[in-house]
Amino acid sequence: MASAQIKAVVISTPMENAIDELSTIDGKAILKTKQGRILAITLVNGAINLTLTGIKPKTDTVRPAMLPDGIISYGAGNIRSAWLINPTRRYRHGVIGDAIEAGGVSIESKNGNINSFNLDQNAVFEDRLARLVDMDSDGRDEVLIIKSYLNRGAAIALYKNSAAGVTQAAESEPIGRSNRWLNIVGTADFDGDGRTEIALVITPHIGGTLTLYEFKQGRLVEDKSATGFSNHAIGSRELGWSAILDINGDGVGDIVVPDARRRSLRAVTFAKGRFKELARARLTAKLSTAIVAADLDGDGRKEVIYGLADGSLNVVQFIRQP
Repeated sequence: MASAQIKAVVISTPMENAIDELSTIDGKAILKTKQGRILAITLVNGAINLTLTGIKPKTDTVRPAMLPDGIISYGAGNIRSAWLINPTRRYRHGVIGDAIEAGGVSIESKNGNINSFNLDQNAVFEDRLARLVDMDSDGRDEVLIIKSYLNRGAAIALYKNSAAGVTQAAESEPIGRSNRWLNIVGTADFDGDGRTEIALVITPHIGGTLTLYEFKQGRLVEDKSATGFSNHAIGSRELGWSAILDINGDGVGDIVVPDARRRSLRAVTFAKGRFKELARARLTAKLSTAIVAADLDGDGRKEVIYGLADGSLNVVQFIRQP
């Protein structure tokens, strides 16, 4: 039987440049306005609906030695929180807003103990957050960070936390050249093989390649890739230009990420180890917020939500057609 075709339908509403931030909290899509209002986003009869909500985004408190524009990651397992520390100017790339990067990471365990790990002078964490992931499926989170070498460019590095301290568990090969960066999309089983992969875009500013990595025998190794993507603009602090959701209902995580020129959103899959574009939605202006995914109409399927520089709030529905 032939697979169903997917149609991307864009629904838009003007916001008069009032959007400050988009996020998801407990599976719900939340919009924070520049005036400080917190609105829940839903779809009602095919139209975007905004309502005041009592849900409030978590307010980060500054942690010791924290990166000035850092974001704290929170977990419910063996790691309670993690954040980047020890600001440094030793790598003057400045790709994510300034030339201040992190020299280390602190990890708080569920019992409140805090361990820290510091890089040597040859590298920095060129990132804003330390992501919590369970890459080896042992039920315990590791920490995933973008690590950049001063003379070899960016890689991804995975860290384990224990009572003995923080240790590096694995690292990918760096890009190989100074001032070459990558941006992480997220983690999921993207090909349906039962293993968690890390999705990222290598060199998102100069012909980006969407690449999957797996954790194998203590190494992060490239698994699959496809060209023609970009999930970041030079100088932007926004790292969240991507979303993960099951678009075609096959039980495998699909990826929504801008194309290389950031003129459209590409919805793609690596299911069964084969790359395929499922649908595409045109962007009518520059992205101005993160891209998030949530079920807005209660039908069990997630939509993709984002704001544009023209002040509009946009929702993409992926409609399966026979």
